[in-house]
Amino acid sequence: MTLDLTPDQLLSTTRAVRKRLDFDRPVPRELIEECVDLATQAPTGRNRQRWHFLVVTEARRRRELADIFRRALTLGEAAPLTARDHERMRVDPRSTAKVFDGLRYLADNIHRVPAFVIPAVEGRTDRASVEIQAGTWGSILPAVWSFMLAARARGLGTVWTTAQAPLERELAAILGVPYDKVMLAAFLPLAFTHGTDFRPAVRVPREEVLHWQGW
Repeated sequence: MTLDLTPDQLLSTTRAVRKRLDFDRPVPRELIEECVDLATQAPTGRNRQRWHFLVVTEARRRRELADIFRRALTLGEAAPLTARDHERMRVDPRSTAKVFDGLRYLADNIHRVPAFVIPAVEGRTDRASVEIQAGTWGSILPAVWSFMLAARARGLGTVWTTAQAPLERELAAILGVPYDKVMLAAFLPLAFTHGTDFRPAVRVPREEVLHWQGW
């Protein structure tokens, strides 16, 4: 069963969900399979279809992954913020605070999330050229976004995180992933949401991001 959303509503209300995840309601396997089937209809470079989706629902394994998630959060590095970044982040004064509050909440409760989805792609981009990086990430990101849209349409919430990155090799070992050949692209908590009434976010004006005929 899917929500009664128009395509525009689906695209504009698929949010990063952290505080409204329902930790007590299991996610049926068939719903996840439906989302993956839709995800693999996404475009992929040269039709190589190098995507993979690892799903973890078993309680003991989820606890292992939750531990990695929390430890990795303390190790991650982020690119320095520019003055322009700060300006854009303050377009909605409440949004940035809500993001960090949501992240803390998610970290505190990550072990309670009923399903983790780890999208992966064959081929690594470590020290690769921009051209190779673009081709590799361009072959997994559309599929993951399609998965997230399909999840939203089914009343499920997700949030793209890269918390696994500092401990990717450890996560790969736990999941039996051949680290030297396969890159774990993200770490997606997946759960039904408390309510489905998500709204479009406040964003910078179109005039600041749309460029005609050049920059």
